[in-house]
Amino acid sequence: MAPETEKSADNESTGNIVVLTTQGPQIPKPWGKRIITAWSISLMGAIITLIVLCTMWPDPYLDVLTFLPDGILVTFEVTALAICCAVPLGLLTGLGRIAKNPIINLGASTYVEIIRGIPLLVQIFYIYYALSKFLQVSSLTSAVVAISFCYGAYMGEVFRAGIMAIPKGQTEAARSLGFNRFQTMFYVILPQAWRTILPPVGNECIAMLKDTSLVSVMAMPDLMQRGRSFAAKTYLYFETYTIVALVYLIITLLLSKCVAIMEAKLNYYDRRK
Repeated sequence: MAPETEKSADNESTGNIVVLTTQGPQIPKPWGKRIITAWSISLMGAIITLIVLCTMWPDPYLDVLTFLPDGILVTFEVTALAICCAVPLGLLTGLGRIAKNPIINLGASTYVEIIRGIPLLVQIFYIYYALSKFLQVSSLTSAVVAISFCYGAYMGEVFRAGIMAIPKGQTEAARSLGFNRFQTMFYVILPQAWRTILPPVGNECIAMLKDTSLVSVMAMPDLMQRGRSFAAKTYLYFETYTIVALVYLIITLLLSKCVAIMEAKLNYYDRRK
């Protein structure tokens, strides 16, 4: 299930806010001076373990690894498409949650409450199996729609928290210069809020990649489904799922480092302005 996202108390005088995620990978420091960190230990441990297993016992570990590349590509495809849909949906949801229009606010809040109250696996089953009575959709479309709607609700809370962290004086200053609400939000508020929003959004995207393993219930040939197929043929469940777990871990750790680097570059450019 997608991670719960919660917001700490705002500090209107400084505009600071801490957005916490209770699950998902820890975003490492991008340019840390220490060589030995939890991130480096985890990554090197996973890579060395994978190499040792495939070198010393190529049958079955190397056989499992060579069986998975197609599934990795499908996993990335589902994740990329879901991110392209979930991030804009999260932005719209976050804006709707802070909208002064009661109808828009109520609609966005209702969407968040409903989606967060239903497990992602149930949403996947509902879209792929239940709605097939009225509309035939492919497994890829069902997976992308289900994951996008689920994570759009969680990202909406992240965007809402990040926007609310910006002091009200910024809005008042922009309006005094003649900016309308749209210009104030997209030219003044969101660029400042992005520094706060980026880490938890990146965390959600990484968690999204892990949750793509749930689409294997639709027989989609993703990483998890390919592992299940190999295990079903060979009955080597321990060996198969060990390799699958290591591959997921390596991908997740590399993506978390990418998010950390993006955050650091964003902060660097902000300081140069």
